Amino acid sequence: MRNDALPEEWSVLRGWLPADLEQSAAECKFTRRSTGRVTAETWLRLIFMHVTGGLSLEQTMLRAAELGWCELSAVSLFKRLMAAQEWLVGMCSHLLRHQRQLLGDSNPWPEGLAMRLIDATDVQEPGSTGTAWRIHYSLRMPQMVCDHYELTDAKGCEKFGRFTFAKGELVIADRGYSHRAGVAHIIDSGGEVLVRWNPSSLPLETSGGRSTDLLGWLRRLPAHRAAEKKVWMRHNGVRYALRLCAIRKSRLAAEAARKKAAAEARKDGRKIRKEALQYADYVMVLGSMGRSKLHCDTALSFYRGRWQIELAFKRLKSLLDAGHVPKESDASARSWMQAKILSSLLIERTLWEGEFFSPWGYGAGPGGTPESLEHIHRSARLLAGHSRATAQTSTLAEERTKNSRAGTDKTPE
Repeated sequence: MRNDALPEEWSVLRGWLPADLEQSAAECKFTRRSTGRVTAETWLRLIFMHVTGGLSLEQTMLRAAELGWCELSAVSLFKRLMAAQEWLVGMCSHLLRHQRQLLGDSNPWPEGLAMRLIDATDVQEPGSTGTAWRIHYSLRMPQMVCDHYELTDAKGCEKFGRFTFAKGELVIADRGYSHRAGVAHIIDSGGEVLVRWNPSSLPLETSGGRSTDLLGWLRRLPAHRAAEKKVWMRHNGVRYALRLCAIRKSRLAAEAARKKAAAEARKDGRKIRKEALQYADYVMVLGSMGRSKLHCDTALSFYRGRWQIELAFKRLKSLLDAGHVPKESDASARSWMQAKILSSLLIERTLWEGEFFSPWGYGAGPGGTPESLEHIHRSARLLAGHSRATAQTSTLAEERTKNSRAGTDKTPE
């Protein structure tokens, strides 16, 4: 008797992936005639084992041989990983399309804008070396496709200069990227920027070139309403017109932000400035798009959307902490990153549907495949309604029994 649930658990995940893995692998030129003795599904499981499971190439192939999947060299897996990005992107797109159908919102992103989210995360490579790396990456939304990947040591700073931009792109990033050189780089490339403003690293000025009293303007902001102010930024002798969109935080959120800012200052061994604590009471987003193209409320909503996505990326970042970082090939690095994204999407789907999983561990669809989430939700709603009706009937019966014992036969209104 086998004592592992791997085959059954994989069948659940496999049901969420495209049915034609062999065909899609061939179309993306992932599979070759020389690798025909290994199915596309097996290659995918090997990639997951290596990328998400944290095993080295050699450990992955040794485990595969023990499981009876295949007997190949670690070099074979490395070569397949280098060719896997397009195939993995297709599977990510498949999962995202299905999730949008379940959400009932086919296109939540604005037309005519190529949205890009820029971020970075640190990775501690396993093993005795304990080498720290920093991954700088760009995700194109809503496809959630990694279109840029750069690996540096832990001292590699976050900056827009690591990326190339084009006309029609809207780049969204957090305050770590709030620098004059980076913002100028995006605008000079024809793109648009939406970045959380950091007053200490990106000074702003008035139309006349003087420093502006932004704290005084922020203090006059009404509660629960966004406002904007036209500002200018100077870089290498060139002035750039920008918009500062801001909104006051709630009392609790402001208190939490001030405590966090003070704790970070203590950790760095510096004294926090009074102005920094005052700025912590507001959310301030700096943008380059005109008001006619991007309203102030919409700009803040876009940044808020980026923050919501950041919460989902925490799972992706936790996955990035496991596994050997490929450092020898840009192609394998991109595939490695895309496999992490695919793993994250599968985890999101598992958590999403996990609330409605059957006690026996798999769905009751044809062949034991997972049932559609819509069908499960409908069944759950019907069951909840039936339970309420049954509870009301039971309560009524209990009341009648009590009344009959007391010599009455009254029905409660």
